Amino acid sequence: MRPYACPNCARPNHFEVRVCPNCSFTLGYDPGSDQFLFLGDEATIWRDAKGETHDVVVCQNNNEHAVCNWLVPSVGDQPMCLACRHNRTIPDLTGPGVPERWAKIEAAKRRLFHTLLHLNLPIETQAEAEANGRIPGLTFDFLYDPVGEQTGTVQITTGHEDGLVTLNILEADDVQREQMRTRLGEPYRTLLGHFRHEVGHYYWARLIEDTDEVEAFRAVFGDERISYEEAMEKHYGDSGSGWSTDFVSSYATMHPWEDFAETFAHLMHIIDALATIDGFGIRMTKWREDEEVEVTFDPYHADTKVLISEWLPFSFAENAINRSMGQPDLYPFNLSDAIVGKLDYINRLLQRAGKGDIAPRINAPEQMQAA
Repeated sequence: MRPYACPNCARPNHFEVRVCPNCSFTLGYDPGSDQFLFLGDEATIWRDAKGETHDVVVCQNNNEHAVCNWLVPSVGDQPMCLACRHNRTIPDLTGPGVPERWAKIEAAKRRLFHTLLHLNLPIETQAEAEANGRIPGLTFDFLYDPVGEQTGTVQITTGHEDGLVTLNILEADDVQREQMRTRLGEPYRTLLGHFRHEVGHYYWARLIEDTDEVEAFRAVFGDERISYEEAMEKHYGDSGSGWSTDFVSSYATMHPWEDFAETFAHLMHIIDALATIDGFGIRMTKWREDEEVEVTFDPYHADTKVLISEWLPFSFAENAINRSMGQPDLYPFNLSDAIVGKLDYINRLLQRAGKGDIAPRINAPEQMQAA
């Protein structure tokens, strides 16, 4: 995402900021106006960079647990921000290190929601989905796994089912997550990546499942009606097919559902990174002798050809910078034509959904078809 300046002193700050390190004013992000506000007038009034006042209050999760920096309209009966209101279960905060881990999880989730909001995608809570007669809304269970922490054997599986995303908060422990990444042979494993992947499953159900869109999906990703259990057994067994240049990751090879979710997450990576680069005004005026590259576009609404043409030189530069610091590649991926085709399908699907063009569900009740 683009950098956000302190509305009081104009210092650039990271998205997780709660107090400006330069002027020491309390800051909060207002998703309604897509800007940070500062708490002025002896900590009584929220103001923007122009000095205008905003009728907002801090999210309830900030009041009770100090884990959120988003703001909520003061008018209304919803005390939670647009991101926190999707939580169904928070972890047992009495566990060792749990509050700190949960704070990392919430920070990653807010970055996810920032992207979803800028894409204008439908985001409904469980209550909103039920009221609208649609599929289950997007809901989160964040669970502490004390047995897994003590024994190293994970008891709570991170995953998605019927709109519910379950996340084992051990994933917020850098050592635990790195051990799991190494054990699974993954080039990349982050909290934000988990969120993007699992929400990819949610949008498959929201935009494709039980609609005419499923045939277009199958033409690109394959038939999802094959047995998931058998596909998983094959993937993790001796007969696993491994990675190929047609898939963005090894895990994507397991089943069309996972291929879609992995590719969805990868598109989110690219869009958000390009938005960040654009926000800093960085330009790479030349990539090849015959090609000019300029980042002067809105990555949230760009077509795939433009996204990829902008992304390739920057991903190369990122890796070059990391190597100059003695670090592994920041972007350890290669985008084949097949992968770009899958990215393009999802990008076009999301662009349509952002404009309200969502395929109606087949044989669904009348109120569901009116989505």
